[in-house]
Amino acid sequence: MTLPKLLMLDEPSLGLAPLIVKDIFHTIAEINRAGTTVLLVEQNTRQALALSRRGYVVENGSVALVGSSEELLGNEHVRRAYLGL
Repeated sequence: MTLPKLLMLDEPSLGLAPLIVKDIFHTIAEINRAGTTVLLVEQNTRQALALSRRGYVVENGSVALVGSSEELLGNEHVRRAYLGL
């Protein structure tokens, strides 16, 4: 397959060692910079928002929050509930 328009990933970091997770997210960023849109479902909120431009917080199967990565990282609810801050 050449030049895909979309890459969909579901929990690419699940169960992996931290060094491997770092490599995975670096590769995802490279793929995105090359022009491929990435749809990422990830529980590692901090890593996912650092990589993304936009985020959606899903709670109990419904979209609870939507915003830019910066907005979500600054949201007090997101910081407490998902980032442990």
